[in-house]
Amino acid sequence: MDFKDVVRDRFSCKKYSDRKVDEKTLKSILEAGRLAPTAKNLQEQHIYIAEKPEHLTIIDSVTPCRYGAPTVLIVAFDKNNVYTYPGGGRESGIEDASIVATHLMLAATDAGVDSCWVNCFYPDKLHAALGLPENEEILMLLDLGYAAEEGTPLPNHFSRKPLSVTVTKL
Repeated sequence: MDFKDVVRDRFSCKKYSDRKVDEKTLKSILEAGRLAPTAKNLQEQHIYIAEKPEHLTIIDSVTPCRYGAPTVLIVAFDKNNVYTYPGGGRESGIEDASIVATHLMLAATDAGVDSCWVNCFYPDKLHAALGLPENEEILMLLDLGYAAEEGTPLPNHFSRKPLSVTVTKL
């Protein structure tokens, strides 16, 4: 797929079929995340793959936004392995994990897999329920699967502000 098509056609899928993402496709999506840039190349991300019914049930207990996706990627980062910006007021963990998650999402679209970036969840409850390491913080969830027939973009999906509103030349 042409990159312009990937960014144009990607949408947040809100209804999935039960068709699973095959291992080869999932691995190619994960590889795109692995190749994402991170501050000082620290690569502090950690991706968890949730596909087992018991794990999906846990996810359903912390968010209403799985939408029936058969696979959910949990994007976390190591809080103890981040770059601290000059002045000490900011660290790279959230932004690095966001870059990784964006690569995952766009790679999914390129592979013909639908996705939804989920930030409506209780990260601390999910962290505890899954027994994740104390040094890791969950950034987001990425639903993955194939859209059901009614899993189409929301009506406001194609509404975008003009560049003149979102960009200022200094």
